[in-house]
Amino acid sequence: MKGASMFRFALGSLLICATAVPALGQQQRVDPAWLSVDPGTKTARFQLIAGLTGLNGALNFNGFRDGQLTLVIPVGWKAEIAFRNHDGMLPHSAEVISPQTPLPTQPVSPAIPRAFTLNLAAGLPPRGTDVIRFIAQPPGEYLIFCGVPGHGAAGMWIRLRVSATAQAPALLLTPSGKAK
Repeated sequence: MKGASMFRFALGSLLICATAVPALGQQQRVDPAWLSVDPGTKTARFQLIAGLTGLNGALNFNGFRDGQLTLVIPVGWKAEIAFRNHDGMLPHSAEVISPQTPLPTQPVSPAIPRAFTLNLAAGLPPRGTDVIRFIAQPPGEYLIFCGVPGHGAAGMWIRLRVSATAQAPALLLTPSGKAK
């Protein structure tokens, strides 16, 4: 019994170390399970996870910060973004905004109607969830931005591209950089 317990402890320690690696600086990977597509109804379903890793003090979406991940949705498709606050300490929210410099330090009007979570400034508590539903239009470049004061400006944002040329939704790694 003691040997089995030691094995489980060692295996558990290995798993913890393996999952902590992206937070320590290695490139986060895109999980294909985050995006599902229904071509028949032209619906893109994306799992947006606030504080997935410890990167940037947990001020990240799906383990990415400063626009390092881009969600591409063809123009006119339905978007269903299932927001979940994985951060055990801080509240978070999400809204689709126009790129701007400097980044806002608090919520602003969404760039696409209905493209925001509840309680933008206060955020949703740890384990809080919401679903953002909107039609992806007009075509253009946007940010999915945390509206809790200071979070988005500190790097808690990824990109959204509503594309007139894309044939299907996609998740892409994008170079780090401030919003334009």
